[in-house]
Amino acid sequence: MLWQTAHAAPEGGMPSNSEPVAFVHVNVVPMDRERILRDTTVLVRHGRVEAIGRSVPIPAGTRIIDGHGTAYLSPGLTDLHVHSDTRGDLVNYLANGVTRIVNMGDARPGFVARVRPRANQGEIPGPQVDAAFIVDGSSRYAHLFVETPEQARAVVGIAKTNGYRFIKVYNDLGADAFAALVREAHEQGLPVVGHGVTSVGLKNQIDAGQSLVAHAEEFLYTVFREPGSASDALPSAAQVKRTVAWLRQQGTYVTADLNTYATIAAQWGKPDVLASYLDAPQARFLAPEQRMEWQNSGYSKRTGPGIDANRRFLAGFIRALDDAGVPLVMGTDAPSIPGLVPGFAVHDNLRALHDAGLTRYESLSTATRQPGAFFRQYVPGAEPFGTVEAGSRADLVLSAGNPLDDLSHLRQPQGVMVSGHWYSADELRAMHEALAQEYARASPR
Repeated sequence: MLWQTAHAAPEGGMPSNSEPVAFVHVNVVPMDRERILRDTTVLVRHGRVEAIGRSVPIPAGTRIIDGHGTAYLSPGLTDLHVHSDTRGDLVNYLANGVTRIVNMGDARPGFVARVRPRANQGEIPGPQVDAAFIVDGSSRYAHLFVETPEQARAVVGIAKTNGYRFIKVYNDLGADAFAALVREAHEQGLPVVGHGVTSVGLKNQIDAGQSLVAHAEEFLYTVFREPGSASDALPSAAQVKRTVAWLRQQGTYVTADLNTYATIAAQWGKPDVLASYLDAPQARFLAPEQRMEWQNSGYSKRTGPGIDANRRFLAGFIRALDDAGVPLVMGTDAPSIPGLVPGFAVHDNLRALHDAGLTRYESLSTATRQPGAFFRQYVPGAEPFGTVEAGSRADLVLSAGNPLDDLSHLRQPQGVMVSGHWYSADELRAMHEALAQEYARASPR
């Protein structure tokens, strides 16, 4: 199958055929701050940006990619909250310019143990892949769960041994188990991320060292409202102001998943909206088993009041967080929520953030600069990424226009570089179309 074409790579390192590449006459969007470096050369060697400037010496035998003064080179996109665990989804991400993902729980062991390292070494097409080990306190949500501090500590060691880089806490975790989990995770060098835990409360979780909140709406459940409260009242402006100031002081990262929540709100009690998601053009890139899960999803069967008021509040809350300098990161939950196709959902969330009042640079930062900063701060040994500068990973997207003028330029890359490999637009289209045809044969409409 074309989309499974592999590249040879040594175990544990960059691909052996990682030839030097020079992007010439490109306009660089470095994302270290809001600026454009026009008519610039970027030299890449061994998967890293080696040099950048207007007069960079180019070694003999270097592959040249000419931007002709009109193309724009920017960092590859990151989705810090996905539930993809198939090789097909990796192609979806690559074709959309997404060069790093974090599976936020319940990935199949075979994906974590075999597919993830092959993608990370460049043996198969796809983004860099990291994974979080999800831990709950009951069987209610069908996750692995623990009941004692001893079990919690043991889980952290198991997760690290199996290559997970994060511990994700879930709703029903007990307070004592949570405390033990956080202490052990810090000792083992695994950042704690995740939901609001009902028995602890998000404020206490962050005070204890949780570094990332997996959904912006978690603040509604265990910060602005008392756990178990029947009230759906939205917080006051004073409550929001206090919370934003506290988060800014703590430096906690928040997943700005605005489009995810809006997609749920749009299909709440509306089977016709779910049907439109299944008929959308991008749904042809959805794995057949995932299509079945969408069809059986419960959101469109809900009754009673919808969640539009929450959706509107979250748009303003995310804008307030950004205005205050709280670090926001991209997360989509794709493909576990109907309507969110891997890769495509990143662009939809960029648009939603811009529509909510963030600038294009601020919106794009959630998928580039900020995830890179999060990894540098919390993940031991993490390679620098998320900006175009010397020393950073050369995970890059070439686009026809300036994304800071129009974010939609990123939807159709002229090419993508990841793990030392350059994939042209033609190669990306061919892989993507082969994937869609394979899915169509497996699940004809």
